[in-house]
Amino acid sequence: MLLNKKSWKLVSITLVAVLTLSLLSACGKSNEDVVATYKGGELTLEEYNIEKKVLIFLSPQYEQLAEMEDFKTYLVNQQVAFEYLSDKATDEAKEAGKKLAVDQLDQMKKQVTADQFKTMLEKAELKESDLLGYLEQVMISMEDMTRKVTDEEVKKQYDATKQDFTIVSLRHVLISLTDANQKERTKEEALKIAKEVKSKLDKGEDFATIAKKYSEDPGSVENGGLYADTPAGNWVEAFKQSAVTLPLNTISDPVETDYGYHILKVESRTETPFDKLTQVQKDAIKNSIGSSKIDEFMSNDLKDIIKKVNLPKSPEVKTDEKTTTPETGQDSTGTDTDATKNDETKTEVTTP
Repeated sequence: MLLNKKSWKLVSITLVAVLTLSLLSACGKSNEDVVATYKGGELTLEEYNIEKKVLIFLSPQYEQLAEMEDFKTYLVNQQVAFEYLSDKATDEAKEAGKKLAVDQLDQMKKQVTADQFKTMLEKAELKESDLLGYLEQVMISMEDMTRKVTDEEVKKQYDATKQDFTIVSLRHVLISLTDANQKERTKEEALKIAKEVKSKLDKGEDFATIAKKYSEDPGSVENGGLYADTPAGNWVEAFKQSAVTLPLNTISDPVETDYGYHILKVESRTETPFDKLTQVQKDAIKNSIGSSKIDEFMSNDLKDIIKKVNLPKSPEVKTDEKTTTPETGQDSTGTDTDATKNDETKTEVTTP
């Protein structure tokens, strides 16, 4: 389904963007180069390098950013934060976090065969214990922070995002930015087709029939474009806003998202009061608040915890190669480049 990128944010924080590793936590630090000193500990160069490899293993798109000075600072800050937070966590949070880490690692391993997973680790120069150590610190920190969330905070967050819990049944047609043969379309081409679809629906043609003929959403096309009884918060913002505001049984104008253009018809919509939320939904709110608290810790508290940072040197760039300057966003020839942009990582989802 067309997942809300906000719903991915938690996953991104806990599994990718929140970077940490506890490989050496049990055996102490050696006399290696120290990358950072903070209240209660040190971050070694070896730990830093393993963290970087873990990040690239989980999110290969980070490899092109790994030697940027700003990004190295980001890596150090994240790792120090999660070493610190996991160390300060309660015993209960540590126990629960370790169980969650094992479960998460098992889920990763189930995505491929045992031999494939082993090969992937070898290629990344990692051991399974590296990933487990990373996940343990992340999950322990998240678990500890989430356990501190109060019922009042959960209710306040619900009030601010109650549209996300509205249950909607709708049909839609997606005109993608790639056709059935995976050939790219321009936005203008996709919009033209979407308007043609809307015209047919406005003339009274059956929505399910049109969806099966035109929609390029594999998650709903066989059901005539139907998503039944779905929380609106599962969808990306523009799609969600149409789902919660479009008058019932009205054909929408084309709605643009990263996936292309959608024509929607909302068949039913029911708000979910707070006392009707499931425990899973309440836990999701708590996790979201816990993530926000970690963000606040990174922004407000970490600067007082880190005493000294000595960023590792980047490999020397050959003089005959183009080099990029973060200040200008240009390479040595003066050509604009995207290499210095540290955009938020997004998970591509192909179905609404």
